[in-house]
Amino acid sequence: MLIKALKGKIHRGTVTDTKVDYPGSVGIDVDLLEAAGILPYEEVLLANVTNGSRVETYVVPAEQGSGDIVVLGAAARLFSPGDIVIIMNFAYFTTEELTKHKPRVVVPDADNKVERIL
Repeated sequence: MLIKALKGKIHRGTVTDTKVDYPGSVGIDVDLLEAAGILPYEEVLLANVTNGSRVETYVVPAEQGSGDIVVLGAAARLFSPGDIVIIMNFAYFTTEELTKHKPRVVVPDADNKVERIL
């Protein structure tokens, strides 16, 4: 049996921009993605701490070192620049894999730079 569990998370990043006229997704600074172990085009769940919205989408890489977290497409109507967001990525694990797994949780600073990894 496979169990869906948290693989990586960016905890309390700040939305830097939104763009409705885009086919959909979220652009995230490559530094944050790499630190959290999230690959481009993987599915993520965005939880907006500011207003409670939750959206599933996929990741596109944003410029490395930019600090960008840009919500794109229809989801942009649920987020605003300055909103605090939790970005979660999940994977399927066997029971044995899961007993040895530890999610990579990245805590960014106010500029969306990697402050620490839990």
